Amino acid sequence: MGQAREGPLNGGEERLKLIIGRQKAQTRGNMDIAGKRRAAIVTDVQGCFATWKHGSLAVPGSDELYVRSVEAATRLLRSEGFFVLATQDWHPPDHISFAKNHPGKEPFDTIEINGRTQVLWPSHCVQGTDDARLLVDESLFAAVIRKAQNPLFDSYSAVQDDSGEKTGLEATLREKGIVSVVIYGIALDYCVRATAIDLVHAGFKTAVVESLCRGVSPETSVQAITQMREEGVNVVQDLHEALADSLSQGG
Repeated sequence: MGQAREGPLNGGEERLKLIIGRQKAQTRGNMDIAGKRRAAIVTDVQGCFATWKHGSLAVPGSDELYVRSVEAATRLLRSEGFFVLATQDWHPPDHISFAKNHPGKEPFDTIEINGRTQVLWPSHCVQGTDDARLLVDESLFAAVIRKAQNPLFDSYSAVQDDSGEKTGLEATLREKGIVSVVIYGIALDYCVRATAIDLVHAGFKTAVVESLCRGVSPETSVQAITQMREEGVNVVQDLHEALADSLSQGG
């Protein structure tokens, strides 16, 4: 995926603060440019997806350094007035995406269910287990949006599941007057991709920070980046780019 692995914020917290400060000076007095109209969404940074925690569906590169980098970025955004949320995979044990619930099938097989192609996964992020726990300091989040709770439908997107049932994320953002969203987390090629695309379709200006994401595989991550860009998502390498873009254009 060409992801940067150097340092929590790929260039330093001071540089990021300088960018924010300059943009605030340029837009002083215009409340529409205020940080309160921007949201940061930390996607599924959970034990089940982290190599650090030997998770049940650990994604390459999701070690302790990565998680600490995500937390540092999130803490900085919150300090600058961003409305910060987390998403959390929260499966019941009998979830349709678990290979164990389909006799004769193995993890990573695909099946057809009512005209939908379903990838089968190892059991992961089961409700109430340590495997499902968020790894970033939960005090940073104004809300946690749980997804994939319906056993009959998968939900890569934190906006809605495969049946179209809403999670409450979109309503929460609209209630807070959010117009611009920065997203990062796990996995770039699944839940980050699906959430970002759904938010663009819902009318939010959306940026994905690649260096703060981890993907299941390089091939599917490249495909996801291409698809997101085609759908209007701004995929940037680091947090500085995402902030410079969103602040300069007023969300």
